[in-house]
Amino acid sequence: MKNEKSLENSLGMLLLLMLLAYLFSMGVRMYWPLHFSDMESMKYAGELMINTNDGYFFATGAKDILENVVAQDAQRASAFSVSPGLVLLSAYATKFTPFSLDTVILYLPGIVASLIVIPIILTGRLMGHTFLGFLAALLGSIAWSYYNRTMVGYYDSDMFSVFLQFSIFYTFLHVAYKKDMLSVVVAALFVFAYPYFYPQGMTIVYAMFILLAIYLILEYKGLIKTEETKTFKEGAISLYGSVILLSIPLMLTLPIWLRGILFILVLIVLFRVSLKEKYLMYGALAFFIGFLFFGNVFAVILSKVLVYADREGVDEGLHFYQVVQTVREAGAIPMSTIANRISGSSIGLFLSLIGYVLLVIRHKPFIIALPLIGIGLFAYIGGLRFTVYAVPVAAISVVYLFWMLSTFIKEKKLQYIFVAGVTAMMIYPNITHIIDYKVPTVLNKTEVQDLETLKKISTPNDYTLTWWDYGYPIWYYSNTNTLIDGGKHQNDNFIVSKIMQSTSPTFVANLSRVAVETYVDSNYSIVADQLFKSKDGKQLDPNMVLNNLEDEKYILPEKTRDVYLYMPYRMMRIFPTVAIFGNRDLTTGEQERKISFFPTNAVGNKNGIVSLANGIIFDAQNGEITLGQQKKKIKHFVVTENTEDGKVKVHKQLHHIGGEYVVVYMKSYGQFLVMDEETYKSMYIQMFVLQQYDKNLFELVVSSGYSKIYKLKK
Repeated sequence: MKNEKSLENSLGMLLLLMLLAYLFSMGVRMYWPLHFSDMESMKYAGELMINTNDGYFFATGAKDILENVVAQDAQRASAFSVSPGLVLLSAYATKFTPFSLDTVILYLPGIVASLIVIPIILTGRLMGHTFLGFLAALLGSIAWSYYNRTMVGYYDSDMFSVFLQFSIFYTFLHVAYKKDMLSVVVAALFVFAYPYFYPQGMTIVYAMFILLAIYLILEYKGLIKTEETKTFKEGAISLYGSVILLSIPLMLTLPIWLRGILFILVLIVLFRVSLKEKYLMYGALAFFIGFLFFGNVFAVILSKVLVYADREGVDEGLHFYQVVQTVREAGAIPMSTIANRISGSSIGLFLSLIGYVLLVIRHKPFIIALPLIGIGLFAYIGGLRFTVYAVPVAAISVVYLFWMLSTFIKEKKLQYIFVAGVTAMMIYPNITHIIDYKVPTVLNKTEVQDLETLKKISTPNDYTLTWWDYGYPIWYYSNTNTLIDGGKHQNDNFIVSKIMQSTSPTFVANLSRVAVETYVDSNYSIVADQLFKSKDGKQLDPNMVLNNLEDEKYILPEKTRDVYLYMPYRMMRIFPTVAIFGNRDLTTGEQERKISFFPTNAVGNKNGIVSLANGIIFDAQNGEITLGQQKKKIKHFVVTENTEDGKVKVHKQLHHIGGEYVVVYMKSYGQFLVMDEETYKSMYIQMFVLQQYDKNLFELVVSSGYSKIYKLKK
């Protein structure tokens, strides 16, 4: 028995289990790139592209470092400040290895995120059960939610969020178990590093530290008794020294150099000066209060609450539609979905919660993990994104439950077989999810080629106006700037939405020029906040400002750069959502008109009666559509067809002069569009679908079946 235990916890076995778990995690993640390895439409420069829009934000930051580019646009320049650790790692991995940046950003998520097996296994070892940690690592490293946000191709700072956060949890746990200064220093180093990789997760780190401090105090006072932990020692290696030293890296409002110097000085004092316990206690209290103040703890927590509580979108009397009203991650989700994403199944989450309670009873320091479990369950009201934080703790908890159940089995080998078997049953639904989770790349090859063409004819000072979903890829591939993007999409969504749905070419040209020049001239301030104010800061009537922009004689600001309009095919499916932001009277918050837009395809055609997939019936002979129980007359039936030279052939048939609707059949796509007449006249439909535009105002510079890019002439 003793020999088996010593073998399990030997250094050689520890390293072997870490290697096996890492290879398993990375091997599972290789399913996605191997599955699409022959899909040429998903490749660029011979490499698969990434599958998350936000990844291009950080990739652009790394690319700018490699190409010695100093971004003039403030938002683009912020890529480094948001996650300098990720940007520098990507840039240096490209610079000092034979791999291209495209290869680095593709595989780096899996390579980094799979490292989570190390702290999970070490947690098991800390409890005296390395094999338990190994099995938990197999489960936790590929569990549904964690895989989704760290798969190969999901290039984002998320690859660090849970890995480093759980590493901090492990180091805090090590402090609670070992009570030695080395544990405290290692924990502090992880806390120092974390904000440079994923600052958004500091709220959870704060919560874990507060629980650690409370736990250490209660244990020190004898209110918590446990056989697993060591007693406190005198002097520097004490409760108070731990609280003092761990408070310092959490004072984030202080410069890093100041916190570093303070940490070293305090460490020297604790080692060199013999202080009475009451002075240590006073010092711990003072530094803990300093952490609450300089860590900006209450303001950070309040800001997180306000982000998810704010749904009104009211700004200084103007009523803008806000992105949070459309984002699924910010809305409540069913408990079954939470269970699937944390543990792979509802029964899995149920067993994990039982295991966690049992774990805290038997190993009391695990109460420090409560914020990780809590934030995962908070997803029920907070939204999808929070489930991932609970994954590794849930994995350890459920395997610990299996381990405790196995103690009823007398034969040691059968115990191991039992625990491994039921853990495999927990892993199975997560593997089936991974097999089915075949997400596409953000763009396809043709779309990237279109942006590469734009790069050749533009300069890094130019702007490309389009919806925020495509902002970061435009940075990366065309090296032009954008007005809105994945990180800056507040009130200026109104501006771009107006451009896409307006029926006036003059208005679109004027607003495009005014928006870009205002943005640059105002030091990259939100355009909508500047456009509807007078020079002395008073609120203007937005409707009057917008009406003035329709005047052909409107005096435009001096042109300082070129402006391009990017009209992608992929925006077709979200066009109704895009239109919501601009179809709004800013003075009242009410929609200006009812927009009808239904992209669909045919599922049947009998004697000119076309049945569409969304339930609409189109009578091509009589020029009518059936919407639910109502029959509506159509004004035009339009057929478009793309030609090999990038042009669009348009055949228009008039049915009813007084018709309210227009039906467009995009023959080259096999797609029908059913819409109201005003939407048909919108710039997006006219310029992308029909390729019809005012040649005095715009020049078509890029044309393919996936995108139309126009250069503004004014």
